Amino acid sequence: MTKKEEAQPHYINRELSWLKFNQRVLEVALDPNTPILDQAKFSAIFSNNLDEFFMVRVASLKSQVEAGITKKSEDGKSPQEQLNNIRSSLLPLLSKQENHYLNTFKKSLLKENIHLLNYKDLNLRQKNWIDNYFQTALFPVLTPLAVDPTHPFPFVSNLSLNVAAIIVDPDTQQKQFARVKIPQKTTRRFIDIPIELSDLEPKPIHTQITIEQVVVNNLHLLFPGMEVENQCLFRVTRDADLELRDIEADDLMSAIEQGLHKRRLGGEVVRLEVSENMPENILDLLIEGMNVAEADLYRAKDPLALDELFEFQRINLPDLKHEFHQGKTHKELLHSQKDLVSEGSIRKDDFKSIFSIIKRQDLLLHHPFDLFSTSIEEFINQAAEDEQVMGIKMTLYRISKDSSIISSLIRAAENGKQVMALVELKARFDEDNNIQWAKHLEQSGVHVVYGVSGLKTHTKIALVIRKEKARLRSYFHIGTGNYNSKTSKLYTDLGLLSSQPELGQDLVELFNYLTGFSKQQSYRKLLVAPITLRDGMKSLIKREIKNKKNNGTGHIKAKMNSLVDPEIIELLYKASNEGVKIELIVRGMCCLYPGEKGLSENIKVTSIIGNFLEHSRIFWFANNGNPDVYLGSADWMRRNLDRRVEAVTPIESPNLKQQIHMLLELYLQDNCESWEMQNDGNYLRREHKETKKCAQAQLIRKWNQ
Repeated sequence: MTKKEEAQPHYINRELSWLKFNQRVLEVALDPNTPILDQAKFSAIFSNNLDEFFMVRVASLKSQVEAGITKKSEDGKSPQEQLNNIRSSLLPLLSKQENHYLNTFKKSLLKENIHLLNYKDLNLRQKNWIDNYFQTALFPVLTPLAVDPTHPFPFVSNLSLNVAAIIVDPDTQQKQFARVKIPQKTTRRFIDIPIELSDLEPKPIHTQITIEQVVVNNLHLLFPGMEVENQCLFRVTRDADLELRDIEADDLMSAIEQGLHKRRLGGEVVRLEVSENMPENILDLLIEGMNVAEADLYRAKDPLALDELFEFQRINLPDLKHEFHQGKTHKELLHSQKDLVSEGSIRKDDFKSIFSIIKRQDLLLHHPFDLFSTSIEEFINQAAEDEQVMGIKMTLYRISKDSSIISSLIRAAENGKQVMALVELKARFDEDNNIQWAKHLEQSGVHVVYGVSGLKTHTKIALVIRKEKARLRSYFHIGTGNYNSKTSKLYTDLGLLSSQPELGQDLVELFNYLTGFSKQQSYRKLLVAPITLRDGMKSLIKREIKNKKNNGTGHIKAKMNSLVDPEIIELLYKASNEGVKIELIVRGMCCLYPGEKGLSENIKVTSIIGNFLEHSRIFWFANNGNPDVYLGSADWMRRNLDRRVEAVTPIESPNLKQQIHMLLELYLQDNCESWEMQNDGNYLRREHKETKKCAQAQLIRKWNQ
């Protein structure tokens, strides 16, 4: 290895750190204190996370191995070593998950009178109903595909659930392999059986069976005159990462559409999941037919594809899951809701436009506790209708399918306003949705751009230009989360609504940079990646070191999704050695070792895994008693600091600074949904001995007061 490639001895492998994060998600699913239907949800999240991990991260490592690339990661591991470590770390977690499903989850459901049945356990009436369901709802859409000299091995689509079977001709005893794809998009995975068919008293609340059991036990109907000798389930995961080189924006949509077509067809198989009892003759056919290596084979007890345990959230039994939190309108925006005026809930004379409120003071939004619909969506809605608004500019990264923001932007364009939307087409796994929105916006008269060539636009910013007394004033939102009404109810995110002139001018210039008419290299207050964010964060950390050396109070508190960047990590180690107190709340990957003597003994790392996905990024620097506070969309990762357009804003209002500091303290004191990272890279869940402190629960109570 060259000096540049030398392993950093105090850097945790990012892939293994991610697996530690997903392990914490699984631990929530396995926790008996987690409501039973939420156990299903967290187990589904664990599986869904793994699917994406294999499609992107494992696929990338496998591509490196196949290309003969031997460059080692920051911790000194080759691509092949990382793949080996991933497998050895993952196998015990998968075993825990399936044992929980089979031995704990199903029994817990039964105690609640929810019956998840096997076909062999059905009574006669239930079997008749299921067999009829197969004939009417499934049989017509199933397509058995044979493999023989005239029929090549069928293509198996990404993440599909399949039955592999050996079919025997009773006359000739000739055997043939066949594959049947289980329908997933048109049919639920867990099929409800009418409870009145049960022989039990009292009757079950719910009775369900998996769709694959229905198919497998009626498989003979697909092969009349033949015998089904063996059948088993399997599932494949394919390389789904889009390779997008630095191409011009005019060609970007076309390139991504072509890439999506290739993704749907599927890349190389990176994982083959099979039933534990799959006969060797069937397994050999699958391995040969799809060219799968032994290291990519994962045997599992049925059922496969536990990501579909999400379906249990539709069961309407509130006592068996976390209480749903509706959120409320921000207290400063209560009189800014036009809908409430038309309904008569607010007198017309008491109505205040959202612009008059923001002009008077900065507002800190905290979702899902503050309603997205009555804050950000209302901000864009009023901008679309306000006669004084001249223009609206927004970045759109992940957009919900029923977005009212899109409707408002279209209406604004129809009302003659200048409307620009930057749609990030490269938002992974949302590319198709974003392409459709981009086309729809363009057809409606909105100026649509796709950002800076070679960079993904990840920043969450919205700018409204309003003419007031012969001058233009900027109103804006800078946030940590996407403009997505669905995730706003599931993720915790922060946002600033403001009309500060200098920040507004920074955003005007940032949008000019994004549309390609600027080479802006400095900003007044915003920290912008890839231009000023890295150096800005380094300067803030170095200032805490300097303050501590000068007998100050060096102290850093930061909350983010991931901490991966080697340069920032080395600087944090240096700050720790100089006596700076560092408290980090890192939900996911953390490649730093905390609490290690002589290296990081002044660093503590906490991870919060709660009912809401912690998604906000906050950076707090003590600054000798006059703290600097920032929030934005960037994690401390190379991609955020160097390869994406990000905007991190200072929070200057003393009141809002205090609110954010109190929020950080709430998370740091959490002792029911938090894990403490140990100096060996492992995590221990915090236990409350006397007083239970749950940050998310306390926030819900606060907003409900």
